[in-house]
Amino acid sequence: MFTGIIEGMGTVKSLKKAAGGRALVLRVSLGRHARGLRTGQSVALNGACLTAVGISGGECTFELVEETARLTALGSLAPGDRVNVERSLRAGARLEGHFVLGHVDGTARITSIRPMDGETRLSLSLPAPLARHVVKKGSIAVDGISLTVTSVRGRTATVALIPHTLRVTNLGSRREGDVVNVETDVLAKYATLPKK
Repeated sequence: MFTGIIEGMGTVKSLKKAAGGRALVLRVSLGRHARGLRTGQSVALNGACLTAVGISGGECTFELVEETARLTALGSLAPGDRVNVERSLRAGARLEGHFVLGHVDGTARITSIRPMDGETRLSLSLPAPLARHVVKKGSIAVDGISLTVTSVRGRTATVALIPHTLRVTNLGSRREGDVVNVETDVLAKYATLPKK
């Protein structure tokens, strides 16, 4: 369980195919965010909950199964890319964002980035199955960041980013056309379940 409040960024060191399979092995420099992390614990990278399978100094190794590589943008990472990092929520900790499971629903393409007075409006083109779970003033996790939807038009959702978010997450370096991970609000998913 996560909150979508990003603790910082890590840097991708390598992404390679695992020996004898279709899984991928991702190595990331987490720096200070690796402090206290143990093998088997969960870390959200760009909103995807991954298990730490190896830790050496500030570097951590994660295995990506085929479904994770297919449903997220993690399979296209390259050395030097920056990823948002959030350690899992501790029981009894303050919940500051919204309930983020780390189960990425899919990806969306950034269609517009509009700097405005004191904020930046970022618009996303969502696949139809994801768009049905997105509502104005609802929550959405974009690359793991807990954000509030400011408007929805068809399959396009827009969020407003404050300067702090642009400074401490990888959204500050994103460009139009980039693909990001999206997790829609878990409450919206249950609210729109088909009736039996």
